[in-house]
Amino acid sequence: MTIMSRFDLKGKRAVVTGASQGIGLASARALAEAGAHVLLTSRDEQALEKAADELASEGYSVEHRFLDVTDSVAVTALAEDLGAVDILFANAGIARSGEAAEEMADDVIADVMNVNFNGVVHCCRAFGRKMLAAGGGSIVVTGSISALISNRPQKQSYYNASKAAVHQMVKSMAGEWAARGVRINAVAPGYIETPMTKYGMEEDPETAEKWLELTPMGRVGQPDEIASIIVFLASPAASYMTGSVVVADGGYTCW
Repeated sequence: MTIMSRFDLKGKRAVVTGASQGIGLASARALAEAGAHVLLTSRDEQALEKAADELASEGYSVEHRFLDVTDSVAVTALAEDLGAVDILFANAGIARSGEAAEEMADDVIADVMNVNFNGVVHCCRAFGRKMLAAGGGSIVVTGSISALISNRPQKQSYYNASKAAVHQMVKSMAGEWAARGVRINAVAPGYIETPMTKYGMEEDPETAEKWLELTPMGRVGQPDEIASIIVFLASPAASYMTGSVVVADGGYTCW
């Protein structure tokens, strides 16, 4: 097997959550470009259909399904319906920031934890069962450098906590599943130009400028710069990696 052939995903089936935009859409495209058949999922039906149509028009093998990752019954039903899946990219997430930790409302905290942590648990558990039964598979999860730092200047304690929980879950699941052929890793992006961050950057340019000052490379990342890592972690090229958290942050955590 050549080095480049280890990145080949022909014949593989992949599921991507939060695939209607940003890192999810870029990663769905990258996985499909590597040869996988990709199921895009999201709870934004209009954006999801547009994303799937866009990839299909580019010649990629894709389909799409509505999925709310906070609904464990729906996630389990999808996993059962699909049967064997080789790759899961559990990417769906939300960001809530601005209010001080002592002021954040219960419902906002619950929403952050429900999507960012519980949603990942639901997906990894449901699809992990299928992979374990099949004797192998690769799961990649979107974490964040926010699990490793205290962001500034914005206040987002509970978002950070949700991502830290994801990182620890990945390490613990990896230890349980490694001997059974299922790998699970996470990517921890820094500030990436997605619709979610772009809105914040436009609404609060001073905060955005601070992010750039704190990033050695002096710029935000692009979704396809994360997507290439997703393909690597999902592929046989990363066959000896499990329980890893790959940081891609333009050097932010160096300082």
